[in-house]
Amino acid sequence: MSEPIRVALIQARPVYYDLGRTVAKALSLISEAAGQGARLAAFPETFFPGYPAWLDYAVDYARWDHPPTKRLYARLAANSLAIDSPEMQALRDQARERNIVLVLGVNERVPSGRGSRSLYNSIVTIDADGVILNHHRKLRPTYTEQLVWAQGDGAGLSAVDTAAGRIGGLICWEHWMPQARQALHISSESIHIALWPAVKEMHQIASRHYAFESRAFVLAVGGIMPAADFPAELDLPEALRAQPHANLLNGGSAVIGPDGAYLVEPVYDQERILYADLDLRRIAEEQMTLDVTGGYARDDIFSFAVNRNRIR
Repeated sequence: MSEPIRVALIQARPVYYDLGRTVAKALSLISEAAGQGARLAAFPETFFPGYPAWLDYAVDYARWDHPPTKRLYARLAANSLAIDSPEMQALRDQARERNIVLVLGVNERVPSGRGSRSLYNSIVTIDADGVILNHHRKLRPTYTEQLVWAQGDGAGLSAVDTAAGRIGGLICWEHWMPQARQALHISSESIHIALWPAVKEMHQIASRHYAFESRAFVLAVGGIMPAADFPAELDLPEALRAQPHANLLNGGSAVIGPDGAYLVEPVYDQERILYADLDLRRIAEEQMTLDVTGGYARDDIFSFAVNRNRIR
């Protein structure tokens, strides 16, 4: 593509653990982004319907047979997004009607069959015609996240061709899994979506490193969650209860070029849509000095394979 691609990073606050209202808010944000000329809009990790920040902030939640935690998990399960659901169809319809590619971070539920009692931390990529092109489940939930999500698989571990370019994505600490990164490098991304709960300092470093290593543009997308949105089922520490407007998740979304430099500096503590115009011709310029799947690859020494079967 010779024309710059306008992209939108949706740094927003979901309607926490309320799927219907979160989808309604997302539809409005997508419409706004498309109205500003965006051809791609990306949402943060598990925006639908909110990241389980209580894993980090709740007081005494991780106990056997703890009723408040069980009720909260059940609430999340009931409000998670199924791939074949009216809510997903509404998002697909919006992509088609607004002619925009969507990359969604979702808590995914499986309505029936094997795996239907599990939740997944997933990325869903929808093309501008409303077709789901890719569906990636986080390979390894991080630390306490294993209380919420099951392990994913390699079925969606690839970039895909979209109306906005060749797009791939990873979730949070997958950016520190060298084999996951290499799988996407080999699939020749032009634009990489790095989904985070919030883009902290080390997450910024990982996102910039990914851009430099892959020679792709990176959209690092983080969410917003004020203490006031913390689930009533669990207790916050006293210091945070006294600051309802303090952000537990504070955004930090940024756009990074294929040389690892910021095109849009991180933005914190604001609900807003960030825009950037990407000149994809810059990728070839940067590949002159580093191409980890071309001139810098040693396929005569290393071998690499990915199991792309869907486990469940």
